[in-house]
Formats: sequence, structure tokens, C-alpha cells
Amino acid sequence: MLTTATRGSSRLMYDAYHAYAQLSEQIRRAAASNERIMSVWGAMQTAYPLRCILAYHELIGLAGFTHRRPDYDVKDVVTDKGETVPVSETPVLTTPFCTLLRFTRQGGEGDPRVLLVAPMSGHFATLLRGTIRTLLRDHEVYVTDWRNPRDVPLEHGIFALDDFTQHVIDFLKFMGPESHLVAVCQPAVPALVATAVMALENDPDQPASLTLMAGPIDARVSPTKVNEFATSKPIDWFRRNMIATTPRGLPGAGRQVYPGFLQLSAFMSMNAERHQKAFADLFKHRVEGDSDKADQIRSFYEEYFAVMDLDAEFYLQTIETVFQKFALPEGKLQFKGRPVIPRAIKKTFLLTVEGERDDICAIGQTLAAQDLCSGLRPYMKSHHMQAGVGHYGVFNGKRWDHQVYPVVRSHIRNSI
Repeated sequence: MLTTATRGSSRLMYDAYHAYAQLSEQIRRAAASNERIMSVWGAMQTAYPLRCILAYHELIGLAGFTHRRPDYDVKDVVTDKGETVPVSETPVLTTPFCTLLRFTRQGGEGDPRVLLVAPMSGHFATLLRGTIRTLLRDHEVYVTDWRNPRDVPLEHGIFALDDFTQHVIDFLKFMGPESHLVAVCQPAVPALVATAVMALENDPDQPASLTLMAGPIDARVSPTKVNEFATSKPIDWFRRNMIATTPRGLPGAGRQVYPGFLQLSAFMSMNAERHQKAFADLFKHRVEGDSDKADQIRSFYEEYFAVMDLDAEFYLQTIETVFQKFALPEGKLQFKGRPVIPRAIKKTFLLTVEGERDDICAIGQTLAAQDLCSGLRPYMKSHHMQAGVGHYGVFNGKRWDHQVYPVVRSHIRNSI
């Protein structure tokens, strides 16, 4: 439990940020408004100084975190035949912490059902919109649209690692037999746990296939800076220094969280020069009139700067269980007091996917699931290492689209 003194300092940390964020948001809105107004005039002008002013206001309007989920904006999809068909987005199941969204392309109602489990790691599930678009070519896609914990009233209780796993199980049972499970990054562990639990119970709704993409199944393998930081301090240090209290005035006031702004700030500090260059490039492209390149950078940061908090218990349990005790590969992980036994999985085809240049989840960490699932016959297990991509490129971008996805699609088809 947190001490009174720690709770007070945690509250002050988030309160101070919240006050600053509210003030800076007003400034950013004013800058964005000025940009829109001057753009009307600027469309008829070619003066270099005006383009510089517009670009400057754009940078001010963009440079700040938001806590609202962006739109998925998946309105249509281009099929393999080159046809553009509309896509429907429907909420089909809701809990206090998550909404299960179903994306269906016109004519694809009978396609294989895929549960895409988004990471709860500081960003919204909209970060996977590119993954969703690609999967929709051949599948009906269900997505875990996690809700920002700072917007969840305290009356709904905490959200812990077991709760994440239970959500995966409940969603699979809602979708029914012969569904397919795809987990991106952090959810690889609870997705594997959910599959093992359902297998041990011989649940008829256990997934036909499981795809784990760039997830820390065994964080002991080739530790990255993220892994090293997690093991550099005792868990009490993380509780004292990384946990804050949601400020008054928000729906989840009083909830203990790991603030998204802390996590994103930490990630950005790891690649500060890259982000500085990106903003400089945005200014340069806008001034030079290269709208396509400027819009690409802007779109990325509009998504990247939309941050969500993590419930304190979920964050701390993940740090301790996955990154410090390595409970899953050590055979010591439990789900609701019961041992998790990956070798019990015998009916679910397994695919693991990794990126050659992943500096978040190193090569070998996801592959470790192959050994843990020793109950599967060799032909039911496969692995793909994608050359030339980092963490994000495993599930988004051109190589995901043209090289990784065909492997995932074949894996799902072969398990039917």
C-alpha cells in the first residue's frame, strides 16, 4: 500500500501536470486556430515568410499530449482485387475498462473472426489502425478498445493483470468457437495465458490459432534498455516514483495510475534526436510545400501524442511478474491462484513474429513461446523474423503489409 506521504506527492505530480496540460492546451488550440485562419489566406499566397508562420503555428498546435482516443478512421478497405469496399465499426460488448469493437468489410461477414488484442502500454488501440486495415482484407476483426483508466470511476475497482487476461477469455467466448487470437506487444503474455487457461479447461471456445507479435514472453533474452530499466530498481521504487493519483475533476479521480505522460516522455527521451529531427523535418517540408511528407509526420504525432494511463496494479504487476520475476518462462505464473501451464495447449496453432531491429522487445523474447508450448505438435508451430523492421514495423507499415501479413494470413488459414 502507498503511504500517506507518497499518496500526497503522487497527487501533486499529476495535479501539476494536469494544470500545465490545461493551460498549454489553450495555447495549442489558439495556435491551431490561427493556422486554420491563415491557411485560408495562405492558399492564395506564396510568400516564404507566411509559410514559415503557418508552419510555426502548426508545430505549436501539435506539440503536446492529449488524453482522448483518436478516431479509428477505418471507413473502407481496398481488397486484393483492388476494389474499395465500406467498413462498419460496431461496439458489441462493453465493460468498464474496455469496449470490444467489431470491424466488418462489406461482403466479409463470413470471414474468419480475429480478436486483435491491443497493448495497454500508454497509447490507445487506435495505434493499430494500420493493422486493422490490413487484417480486414480477409477477416472480421474484433479489437480491444481499452478505456483510459483516468476516465473509469473508482467504483469499478482496480484493473490488474488477471483482469486483462479475463477480458481476453471473455471476448473469445463471446466470439465463439474457431476464432483466432492476435496479440501485439505487451498483450502477448496475457494472450498466451488466456489460451493456456482455456486449453486446460478444454474450453470449446479456445482459439483455433494464436499469433504473438513482438511480445515479452521471456524478457531474460537479449535484454533491451526497457528490460534493463525494469530490473534496475526494486518494485517498491516503481510504486513510490511511477504511480500517481488521478486529479479531481476527472471521472476517475482518486484512481492510482501510471500516467501515460510519464511513459511517453521516457520513450521519447530514448530517441530524443529522432523526434527533434522529425519536428524539424515537418517544418522544412511544410515551408517547402511538400505537403505529403509533412502530413505523414503530423499524422504520426497526432496518434503518438494521444496517451492513456495504466491502472497502477496492472502496471506494477506487469513490471514485477513479466520483467523482474520472469514468472511465465520460469513456470511460476498463476492466473487467479491457479498455475498457468502453456504445455496444456494442444489444439491452437502458434505463430510468433519478431522484428530484426526491435529495440523494445528483442529477438528471441517472443520466440520463447515456442518452447513453452511443448504440447503442440511441430507442424502446429511456426516463427517469422522480419528483416529490416523495428518494433512498430512488425505490425504496421509496408513490410507488415506485404511481408508479415501474408505469413499471418496463411497461419490463420492453415488452422481452420
